Amino acid sequence: MSLSAPTATPSPAAPPPRESASRPRKGHLFTRLDLKYSPYLYIAPFFLIFGAFGLYPMLRTAWMSLHDWDMIGDRSFIGLDNYTRLMQDEYFWNALVNTFGIFALSTIPQLLLALFLANLLNSTLLRAKTFFRMAIFIPNVVSVAAVAIVFGMLFQRDFGLFNWLLSFVGVSPVDWDAGKLSSWTAIASMVNWRWTGYNTLILLAGMQAIPKDLYEAAALDGASPWRQFWQITLPMLKPTFVFVVILSTIGGMQLFTEPLLFGNGVILGGDQREFQTLAMYMYEMGITNLNTAGYGAAVAWAMFLIIVVVSLFNFVLVRRSAK
Repeated sequence: MSLSAPTATPSPAAPPPRESASRPRKGHLFTRLDLKYSPYLYIAPFFLIFGAFGLYPMLRTAWMSLHDWDMIGDRSFIGLDNYTRLMQDEYFWNALVNTFGIFALSTIPQLLLALFLANLLNSTLLRAKTFFRMAIFIPNVVSVAAVAIVFGMLFQRDFGLFNWLLSFVGVSPVDWDAGKLSSWTAIASMVNWRWTGYNTLILLAGMQAIPKDLYEAAALDGASPWRQFWQITLPMLKPTFVFVVILSTIGGMQLFTEPLLFGNGVILGGDQREFQTLAMYMYEMGITNLNTAGYGAAVAWAMFLIIVVVSLFNFVLVRRSAK
């Protein structure tokens, strides 16, 4: 019996030399830089676009409003003279009244109808919900020019559908674009038809975020559907409703396309400026009349401040009503 030679035990491999503590590893350095600076890179496109197309035009417009600005002529600094002139301009106040009139006739019924439709679409008793949710958004994707053409035909004085319906109750034909209240009503109906579905879907999304357990507990306690809507839906929907109110306020105060197309593209808004809004008056002063661009800029900033005040007022009003 032969004896085998003892095998040599392999020696453990020597550990790799450690890098100097004063020299951080390349991967760790890139990781720290990525965590520190990449968020700024992600949000940088928004701020660049906002600065170029939002902030700079606002500051430029503010600077123009302090000048007698001729687009093709001389420009001289006049301070607040444009704003002083604004307070004494009857056309500006007429446009402001028209804007608030159309805003009241469109926004208030629009929000109430959107709230009703959103609650209806959120009901468990409704069948084919997907179809109705898609159908209610169709008016918003239709071209505003097509909407203006259709509603212009509906509100014609001699052959319009609405005057034909009014004739059955003994009402004489209404010249819709010749009076303030009639033109406000016609334009408000266009706005309501086009934007009610949009606000309905936003409110519906807010309603679907409300926990269903609250409704089940209320039903077990004997609460009626109306009481559930008043005690659960409205309080829980407050943040979404505030958002919709502010969004509708901004859009209503900037109304331009609907009244412009209703008046067949005439920037004056009727023969006697019956439905000229602030946005239309700003366009008239700042774009149509090249020698009053500074005054048009003052109208733009006045409209901006009015929108801020009205939005804050609606925000406070809605929050207090919700409480």
